[in-house]
Amino acid sequence: MSRIGKRPIPVPDNVEVKIEGDLLSVKGPKGELKRRIHPKISVSREENSILLHAADESRDARSLHGLFGALVYNMVTGVTRGFEKALEIVGVGYRAELKGRTAVFNLGYSHPIDFQLPDGIDARIEKSKVVLSGIDKELVGLTAARIRGLRPPEPYKGKGIKYSDETIRKKAGKAGAAK
Repeated sequence: MSRIGKRPIPVPDNVEVKIEGDLLSVKGPKGELKRRIHPKISVSREENSILLHAADESRDARSLHGLFGALVYNMVTGVTRGFEKALEIVGVGYRAELKGRTAVFNLGYSHPIDFQLPDGIDARIEKSKVVLSGIDKELVGLTAARIRGLRPPEPYKGKGIKYSDETIRKKAGKAGAAK
């Protein structure tokens, strides 16, 4: 059994949990999230917690037990506190601005890049920092990865878009350039 999967997930008083067959919905002050639960995992609600049980001791069931334990915990955390992911834009002339639900990036290409924000994701742009927030951890991380993919940081000067907690290991340039 998974240690993460068998841990009970605490449910605050302001969160409403509904289990209808294989659909789990969690509603809180920030919004509502729904997720289909795999048939090898069963979900039960006790007083102030959610419990997950694996159908058997197969390798698949054990791995799904831990996976869904983490996913359900993230759902409860998302509807109560939400999630944030910060990105930094590094480079001379690299900048971003927000126009409604579209982020416009100038990243050294010959044209600006328009990035449409998905539903459920909010963004703030402060100088060279982009902060994404939302209730779905998976969607926040996916959106941050797509924005980072517009101009990944390069290893020679460190220019590009990077996560705020990411460190870029810089390489030495050409050996002949030092002369």
